[in-house]
Amino acid sequence: MEATGSGTTDASLTPPHSGLADVVMERLTAAYSAAADPERAASMRAYMKDVAPFLGLTTPVRRALSRPVLAGTPRPDEPDCTALALRCWALPEREYHYFAVDYLRRHVGQLSSGFLPVTRHLVSTVAWWDTVDALAAHVVGGLVAADPGLRGAMDAWIEDDDLWIARTALLHQLRYKEATDTSRLFAYCLRRSSDPDFFLRKAIGWSLREYAKTDPEAVREFVAREGARLSPLSVREALKNL
Repeated sequence: MEATGSGTTDASLTPPHSGLADVVMERLTAAYSAAADPERAASMRAYMKDVAPFLGLTTPVRRALSRPVLAGTPRPDEPDCTALALRCWALPEREYHYFAVDYLRRHVGQLSSGFLPVTRHLVSTVAWWDTVDALAAHVVGGLVAADPGLRGAMDAWIEDDDLWIARTALLHQLRYKEATDTSRLFAYCLRRSSDPDFFLRKAIGWSLREYAKTDPEAVREFVAREGARLSPLSVREALKNL
């Protein structure tokens, strides 16, 4: 499957000025580029279906390099997070996108509902499961949990023609446990149940399997009642641990 997304930043999402982002980006690009491993980068790019070029930094190496990059920096505000995320996303190498995702996860409590358009841009640009899933569960999910008024946006996202936006809606409650809005979870699964796309079918099963850790009986009953409408992949994933 080809990766989707243009790799460009929407004009309406021009990074705001941020002195913090200036400092972090200068340190980040110097540290990451100095540690690049071209041979490993080629294999990483192939594994990720050519979604983006890589520098060749494994996750442990990348996170070790990130610690001194962030050392002594203050807690960001929302404009800082916006600037940093958009500037990382504008760089071609995937490790910069991973850095941005980690940073947003760490500071999601600093973000308001007004950050949702930025997350939509990140989800739909240079889109692949490696960034989308973390943004869905840890950033979008955090925003919606903090502002239930964003549930309406998720109702719109599940209808979206962009499979990654719809996948985000399916997965945004992944960490909610007892706070899961089960009516929405089940409705979203049924809304996209006939979609032939692997990533949506997998997300349906994953979201149900995760909720089954909290309420296994509810998931069993849902699958028993609606299983004929779900793909075999979705059913298999939903019931994997039951």
